[in-house]
Amino acid sequence: MARTWAIWGLFLGLIGPGPACAQVDLSTLDQGMQGTRTQVLVLGSVHLSQMPEGFERASLAPVLERLAAFKPDIITIEALSGEQCDLVARHPAIYGGPDGPGGYCRKLDAIKAATGLDVPTAIGEVHKTLKQWPAAPTPAQRRRLASLFLAADDRNSALVQWWQLPESERRVGDGLDDALVAMLEKAALSNNENASIAARLAARLGLQRVHAVDDHTGDNVDVSDVEAFGKAVQQAWAAGAPAAQAMRDGEDALSKAGDMLGLYRYINRPEAMRIAIAADFGAALKDPSPQRYGQLYVAGWETRNLRMVANIRETFRERPGARVLSIVGSSHKPWFDSLLGQMQGVEIVDAEQVLK
Repeated sequence: MARTWAIWGLFLGLIGPGPACAQVDLSTLDQGMQGTRTQVLVLGSVHLSQMPEGFERASLAPVLERLAAFKPDIITIEALSGEQCDLVARHPAIYGGPDGPGGYCRKLDAIKAATGLDVPTAIGEVHKTLKQWPAAPTPAQRRRLASLFLAADDRNSALVQWWQLPESERRVGDGLDDALVAMLEKAALSNNENASIAARLAARLGLQRVHAVDDHTGDNVDVSDVEAFGKAVQQAWAAGAPAAQAMRDGEDALSKAGDMLGLYRYINRPEAMRIAIAADFGAALKDPSPQRYGQLYVAGWETRNLRMVANIRETFRERPGARVLSIVGSSHKPWFDSLLGQMQGVEIVDAEQVLK
């Protein structure tokens, strides 16, 4: 019996918490790493599709100039990939139907009719095409790749190809019919930052695509009373709003003045982000509901950010030393900077310095 208790004592000593929880420090793991570090610039953005009437895309020119000077090799955007939309369509019981969580996924009937491709097949064709992509592609090759991107549910990458065509070559042919050309022409007029900043910049720099890294598979919080959940979060936001009012007024003034460079500098300041995050997620964590709805909301948000950051990491997995620009809603930036900054061989670039 004494021997049995001695064994149990040894076992409990091994698994017990002890006086402190020792952790492995990974912050110095990449010291002495061979090669250059990957430079990651996270640009916090306003959602330009929500800008007031009269917004001029030309006002983004100073922002594009400074981002072009960073010379990114990879650009990521806050958009769902065709792969994820295909996934959610196959699991309606989990994600709420073919439009996916939040209704972010598009219907692709017209694109499939024009190309004859479903999303998985088109994604495979895109990968194969890019692996064999020539240094000087012909207009026909660009039109064909644009059609493949559309079929893969990657409209912004299709725009990257479209905008690298001479205007006389932006026409029907090589997989693009009248409906798809009209679709591209309409998308080219979008204020959305995925098109007006990311795709424009990618085309300007001669990149072949942008990378959609958004993820909503983890933030569809399962609650029995959706109305009560929404009410609790709204009340938390209302409680946090006064502390952020001056900061919001500053944003509005820059927006109305059309000073987009000033606006992007402003929202990427750490102090502005701190105020915004405290008024949103900090306030939610103080939600007094017995169901802890605020904590559920933040848990969904953090799961989304973790999966988005994993998607970003994947884009430069085989490209150590790349320069990466991630354009995302400004509320994501603190999580992105923190999580990406923990990756080995990665250096976070100061957005304020780039925008100066």
